[in-house]
Amino acid sequence: MDIKEYFARISYRGSYNKPDLPTLSDIFQHHIRAVPFENLSIHCGERIELDLEATYNKIVRKKRGGWCMENNSLLSWVLKTLGYDITLLGANVYVPERNAYPEEINHLLMKVVLDGKSYIVDGGFGIAYQMWQPMELISGADQPQTPGVFRFREEGGIWYFEKVKRKQLVLNQDTSTSHKVEDEVCRPIYIFTLQPRDIEEFRGCNALLQTAPDSPFTTKSLCSLQTADGVRALVGWRLTEMKFNYRDNMDLVEIRMLADEEIEKTLKEKFNVTLDKKFVPVNSKRSLF
Repeated sequence: MDIKEYFARISYRGSYNKPDLPTLSDIFQHHIRAVPFENLSIHCGERIELDLEATYNKIVRKKRGGWCMENNSLLSWVLKTLGYDITLLGANVYVPERNAYPEEINHLLMKVVLDGKSYIVDGGFGIAYQMWQPMELISGADQPQTPGVFRFREEGGIWYFEKVKRKQLVLNQDTSTSHKVEDEVCRPIYIFTLQPRDIEEFRGCNALLQTAPDSPFTTKSLCSLQTADGVRALVGWRLTEMKFNYRDNMDLVEIRMLADEEIEKTLKEKFNVTLDKKFVPVNSKRSLF
């Protein structure tokens, strides 16, 4: 594995000699705009391996994306290589349908310590809830970013990560497949503790999320990518493009349903993804937006 090859993959041409916050933020931004958050392997009959070299080959050499355990394990290797103080953490992702968090961890993220301050770095959540900059680990403080206002809350050693939602101007909305979001003021994203984790602890959930019949990743094919001013996502046949803060405290959302013959071209043109095997789109649950 070669750090310069990774930088070429994300089109990063900045300096990386000093492990500081500006460099971390710059690399992070390049990563989330170049590497999609996606689970397409599951819907191509491929297995997602929890192995760093396999992840590197997939994301860097094959120019694919990945889910949290791929994106964040690769990012942790990059940051460790550059001299950053990294700790892996585990999170429990909020399930809107149940208004609850699962009991078992199912998400990988990182804590980075810089100059005595702790930051959360998560390049593997995707869609409209993807942070755009490392977030300082402080409780109760709003941290505005381009996608919206994020914040952490700490209660009894449990950290809650949430996003204050903006209003949405939705174009071409299909009311039969959409869900109401106008009443959601603040969306829970996940909870986590500061207990250090090892990548081996994620092997179980990595396998379960690919096989469980009620997993959000088996019931939904997903590819999302952050853009210069928003995010785009292909969920099943549904292509959503969002422009953040299109008007004051309002995001612009455009939705289009694709035909089967448009999928491959859309993945290439919108996400720079080319698949080796036949892809079968799936979307048996409501949208993630």
